[in-house]
Amino acid sequence: MAIRYPPLAVVVLGVTVAFLGSPLVAQRSGPFTIVESGQGFARLADAVAAIGAGTGTILIAPGSYRQCAVQEAGRITYRAATSGTAVFERTACEDKAALVLRGRAATVDGIVFRGIRVPDANGAGIRIETGALSVVNSMFLDSEQGILSADDPAAAISVDRSTFAGLGRCDRGLSCAHGIYVGHYGALSVTRSRFERGNGGHYVKSRAPRIAVTDSSFDDSAGHATNYMIDLPAGATGTITGNTFVQGRDKENYSAFIAVAAEAREQVSAGLLIVGNSASIVPGVARRTTFVVDWSHEALRIEDNRLGAGVAAFATR
Repeated sequence: MAIRYPPLAVVVLGVTVAFLGSPLVAQRSGPFTIVESGQGFARLADAVAAIGAGTGTILIAPGSYRQCAVQEAGRITYRAATSGTAVFERTACEDKAALVLRGRAATVDGIVFRGIRVPDANGAGIRIETGALSVVNSMFLDSEQGILSADDPAAAISVDRSTFAGLGRCDRGLSCAHGIYVGHYGALSVTRSRFERGNGGHYVKSRAPRIAVTDSSFDDSAGHATNYMIDLPAGATGTITGNTFVQGRDKENYSAFIAVAAEAREQVSAGLLIVGNSASIVPGVARRTTFVVDWSHEALRIEDNRLGAGVAAFATR
């Protein structure tokens, strides 16, 4: 049977119509696509600059990128086209992070950050300096920090369904790094997330006056020279509920799982609710430790936690 091809004029016309029917801007291609315009870029930084002070979503194609970007303004969502396949590794802007954020707001969805190191040993997947931050379904692996913030008391940081592994350090005479380290932000929320294989420092350290850590796991069984699992050095109110904590063998400090106001009593801690958690020491390790150690001397609510052998419920300092 003969194959019938459409007339050449129709093919040419179809191509011409398709070309003219699309915005010229959409003819540029690259792994970083602005969803609202269809414009693609080879560099993440150029996509960020194109959004500028506006609002937009950057869709990131699967791949491993030795790139970074600084967001100076606007509201930007950074979203992997397929969750877990967009990997930013071994590159930091401003000797800070793969993403340095100081716009009005940012959302990070489905992205992997790996192997970020900088000269001052605070290399992070994300450095949030101003504005709100929402992190969803992302991974922070084998870097000095996962998320590190500056101070913005008017904004909040939330983390959901994310993994933090192989992070932290406390060596070389430098300030320690942590899995998550939040400065004086308005609030920090961590939900349904996993922390494991710490390399020093704390898994979560927050100076925010409001804290919520719920339905998350802290598996320190393969940790190295780690410290507290949750450190609230200036005190805080809020909730720590429904979490599982396993303290590992190799600890720089095993005196507590959760520390409240260990550095200063800057903020109210009265009413901090720590309830419905599970805490134990890794099998084969015989030691005595304490689930919550408090320096605030305020009335905390510590209830209904399941504690393993050698773990006392509460102590004050």
